[in-house]
Amino acid sequence: MNLVFVGFKHRHTGTIYKEAMSNPDITVLGGWEDTAEGRAMADGLGLEFNYPTFEDVLNDERVDAICLGGYYGERGAEAIAALKAGKHVYADKPVCTSLAEIDEIERLSSEKNLKVGCYFSMRFSNGIRNIREMIADGTLGEIGTINITGQHPLQYGTRPMWYFEDGKHGGTINDIAIHAVDLVRFITGYGLKDVTAARTWNHFATAVPSFRDCGQFMAELENGAGFTADVSYAAPASCGFSLETYWRMTFWGTKGVAEYKLNGGSSTEIDSDGTALLQVALDGSNGFAPVKKTSYPVTPLGEFLREINGDGDVLINTADVIRTSREVLTIQAAADARNA
Repeated sequence: MNLVFVGFKHRHTGTIYKEAMSNPDITVLGGWEDTAEGRAMADGLGLEFNYPTFEDVLNDERVDAICLGGYYGERGAEAIAALKAGKHVYADKPVCTSLAEIDEIERLSSEKNLKVGCYFSMRFSNGIRNIREMIADGTLGEIGTINITGQHPLQYGTRPMWYFEDGKHGGTINDIAIHAVDLVRFITGYGLKDVTAARTWNHFATAVPSFRDCGQFMAELENGAGFTADVSYAAPASCGFSLETYWRMTFWGTKGVAEYKLNGGSSTEIDSDGTALLQVALDGSNGFAPVKKTSYPVTPLGEFLREINGDGDVLINTADVIRTSREVLTIQAAADARNA
């Protein structure tokens, strides 16, 4: 697969670039980036920004796929243009910032039989895998309530400043909660049924009152379970991404509870009568409980290529990306309507 990077304005794009360079089945033809800030983000990686314009990328018949890494607010239009030009689309999250855009992306990808991928890297965690398997085999019973926290540090002055410019970010829920929404359906099998309540507001980014840096919501899943989340930019700068509340996910079922903590945590199972506490290491190697070993692919980008090649079941596919994007944008729209 011949891949070109379109935009390089977020550090995640550098990780994707490294994944691409390490995959012998992917050739990086170069990139396009229209700002000095974005080009600086790629310093030291060796990526050549050799396309003068985005149109040059679209007109290059050698290009099989593009990777979107620009402002969140420009990605939807770029994805639509790429699909119209016959290119597969891969993106750092989020793919786009409006429901109208994801609808058009879905229509074009289906019409032209093109694939859409997204950097949902957390699906590949062993801890996530363990909880998914506990739920699938009935160990936790029927899931009734889920709580997720994903507070990030604001990093104002260090984080790219385009985040705080009108029209470029697209909303804190769409930015951060996209991982939570994706993982809830991936782990439980249940998607979004209804948005009970959603809110975004400004509290920590006092220098930019228009930036709604806090985000919370309550939703109902397809099985009737409740799903609450806080994805605010509320973590103290001194703590960075090290707090336990940075991606802490708790799943409560009729037979027990399981929890995933990205920072040094573990999955935990407790019988419904409160006995038999069970610790399961994130890598599944702990002897307290047998955990099925599933050979998951190494990288999200590798799965995107496997889907393009028609290599059978994949861990994440175009339908997953479209559905996750639509669900999180539905929640973001509910919060935006409150602020209108």
